[in-house]
Amino acid sequence: MLPGPTPGTPLAPTGAGGFAVVDVEATGRSPWRHRVVEVAVVLLDERLRPEAEFCTLLDPLGPVGPTHVHRIAQADVEGAPRFREIAPRLLELLAGRVLVGHHVTCDHAFLDREFARIGVALPPVPLLCTMRLARDHLPQARGFGLAACVEAAGLGRFPAHTALGDARATADLLRHCAGAASCPPDDWAVPLREAARVPWPQLGRARSHPSDEPVLLVRRDPLPGLHPWPDSETGATAEPVGAPDGGPLSGFPVQASGPASGEPVEQPRQAPEGSPCSPAYGLRPPRSRPPAEVRKETGAMGSSA
Repeated sequence: MLPGPTPGTPLAPTGAGGFAVVDVEATGRSPWRHRVVEVAVVLLDERLRPEAEFCTLLDPLGPVGPTHVHRIAQADVEGAPRFREIAPRLLELLAGRVLVGHHVTCDHAFLDREFARIGVALPPVPLLCTMRLARDHLPQARGFGLAACVEAAGLGRFPAHTALGDARATADLLRHCAGAASCPPDDWAVPLREAARVPWPQLGRARSHPSDEPVLLVRRDPLPGLHPWPDSETGATAEPVGAPDGGPLSGFPVQASGPASGEPVEQPRQAPEGSPCSPAYGLRPPRSRPPAEVRKETGAMGSSA
């Protein structure tokens, strides 16, 4: 359906064109007032085949926010890198690709503000929103949050509100919508070409990190409930890959923070009207508020956050 890479051209994990599926978990609803506490990127080639992935918890330099939503405790981010430390690699991963997300304006806004805090302006890039795609190609969905769309597409369970779980599910949903009969075959050819032409900034290592030491990524492990990805050519299932040589995508070592507690529950994000993450963009409000004692124990943000 989508234009493929030139025959004989080896795939590269960064700057090779294609799609970067992103998801962030944050300490609150506002990109301007809150911080990213977990980020994941799943790279797909121009034919939507998985190439590589990147994920880490981040030290938000403050409270982690709504633990009842993202299930990240304050102890989980101890020893996690700061955003500035992983920013150079993140720029490399996103360069030359169409940025994809489920309600992508929200994830993009958080990334844009995080980069702005360290003095880096993100270039204007083509954005592809799977929520909008689902509205067009999944009319049977009971709602358009990620969990409802994944359910309508028959893609199986996934660990909601983990950055890597959501990014993988979004990549699956993108592939499903691309295969729908209602999706024009040349819909994304122009954005792919535009993304490949966008110049991206480069960034050196953080001064706070010794140049001879690798940045330690911290991932929530294991991620329960993930389903294997179908191979786009053979239909066989295969796990998403890391770097071409089988090592960590970034060359950074990965440290597990331990299993996330509790069952994954899809709770649509909420934000003030007019925000890039507001319900005005198609998100449904939460079905119910968490019990007061849970909010008190976890330090979860209240309705005014």
